[in-house]
Amino acid sequence: MRDPGDQNGLAFMKMHGLGNDFVVFDARRRGVAMTAVLARALGDRHRGVGFDQLAVIEADAEADARLVFYNADGSVAGACGNATRCIARYLMDESGATGLTLRTDRGVLACADAGGGLTRVNMGQPLLDWRDIPLAHQTDTLHLPIDGDPVATGMGNPHCTFFTDDVMAVDLAARGAGTEHHALFPERTNVQFCQLVGPDHLRVRVWERGVGVTLASGSSSCAVVVAAARRGLTGRKVTVTLDGGDIAIDWREDGVWMTGPSAHVFDGYLSRTFLDTL
Repeated sequence: MRDPGDQNGLAFMKMHGLGNDFVVFDARRRGVAMTAVLARALGDRHRGVGFDQLAVIEADAEADARLVFYNADGSVAGACGNATRCIARYLMDESGATGLTLRTDRGVLACADAGGGLTRVNMGQPLLDWRDIPLAHQTDTLHLPIDGDPVATGMGNPHCTFFTDDVMAVDLAARGAGTEHHALFPERTNVQFCQLVGPDHLRVRVWERGVGVTLASGSSSCAVVVAAARRGLTGRKVTVTLDGGDIAIDWREDGVWMTGPSAHVFDGYLSRTFLDTL
């Protein structure tokens, strides 16, 4: 990424994974004082840059880098699978490595070049106990006491998965917003509506907490496959078709592996004038 230097701005990158888009700051050499106010201003698609998530790359003593994520509303996100995959590709291209590790609030995640321009990330083991997701009180995470009989899964952030016969018939904005703030989820939740296409294929639409409707979500894709496999609807190796395209999920003994494309769209910088208005 080009440092703007004498332009006295703050350098950033714009990336996306299947249309799930990110603003990324590389703070390994030049610190970035990220705040909720700045993240929220940048997330404004009319007056800022616009993104589903913002990620800051920081140096780490043990992993190749540490990632910190923010949602478009300025709240902190514990995990972001598509951004992790995009940044892993950026760092591998930078170093020439075919694998690396990235530290997130989810833990240290293994990443690897999957060939054909694809990148693979181990998103870790799913959290299935109500305390770990977390839920507000003890309940069966495979059958939540919510209309529609959804499944709860933790992937470093909470997920609530509904199974339906036709995802396109769902009012995603209304159902997603209502479920995100359900009292059973004290930290809010990501919401997925999932249609079974076949034993190894799911069609999914996603509402992200702190964001809204999104074209894709890596952690959501992991969560729906875990939920579907637990319900006996699919195996553990599944193609997930999102509004933005396909991603491959493989729930193995060592974690849930996600494989998909990434795109580094452009480099830019925030003007001093913009920063001074915050």
